[in-house]
Amino acid sequence: MTATSLLELKGVSKRFGAVQALTTVDFEVRPGEVVALVGDNGAGKSTLIKIISGIIPIDEGQVLFEGRPVSLNGPQASSSLGIATVYQDLALCDNLDVVGNLFLGREVRSGAAGKLTGWLDETAMEQQASALLQRLSVSIPSVRTQVAALSGGQRQSIAVARAMMGSPKMVLLDEPTAALGVAQTRQVLDLIRRLREQGLGVVVISHNLMDVFSVSDRIIVMRLGKRVATFDTQAAKEVEVVSAITGAKKQEVVETLKTEAQ
Repeated sequence: MTATSLLELKGVSKRFGAVQALTTVDFEVRPGEVVALVGDNGAGKSTLIKIISGIIPIDEGQVLFEGRPVSLNGPQASSSLGIATVYQDLALCDNLDVVGNLFLGREVRSGAAGKLTGWLDETAMEQQASALLQRLSVSIPSVRTQVAALSGGQRQSIAVARAMMGSPKMVLLDEPTAALGVAQTRQVLDLIRRLREQGLGVVVISHNLMDVFSVSDRIIVMRLGKRVATFDTQAAKEVEVVSAITGAKKQEVVETLKTEAQ
């Protein structure tokens, strides 16, 4: 890869007991790029994302961030580099409003007295929350709306916005459009495009190839713990990607897709 890579993994391997989860995997993402990570269950996608997030250590290989070697020896190490992760379960608090979710664990205290008494600067948090959502073009009724009252697409957008609170350089999104309707999916995909426009490196893990082709710049295919293919999204065809995911020959994939379409 060139020196423009934001994150680069070289020859990363990971074993869990008798299971070889990853075998000498290379992976890279550049600033202002959306990389889709695809593969069947057990392909190694989740292990790779957990390594990047600092949740599990690598057994072998090297990790570079902005061209320099780094050690992702914990979630804090990953976060301090500017890597944010939005997991599929979103981990939002339904009983809190949008402001409460965005500032959970990073509340703004009200001056010197606030630091002593614990009083929060609700006005400042509300203004910052509104400014962030406006920058991301996230549309919700109010920053004081309880998260439980939001749609699936709005909840996903709030989870992404919360990840942006630390001004990250890279965002990992785990199945961001799972179980969403057409309109809600479009809302989330538009948000991903805005992250790219703002210069972030974005990694999207998804089983939905329609969404992958809609939003990504490159598609990296994992199978049985190995990186088996890389596609330029604009030049790729669905049959090629499915063939790489399954290991089936292209003609077999074509016949399967024809059967499913009937």
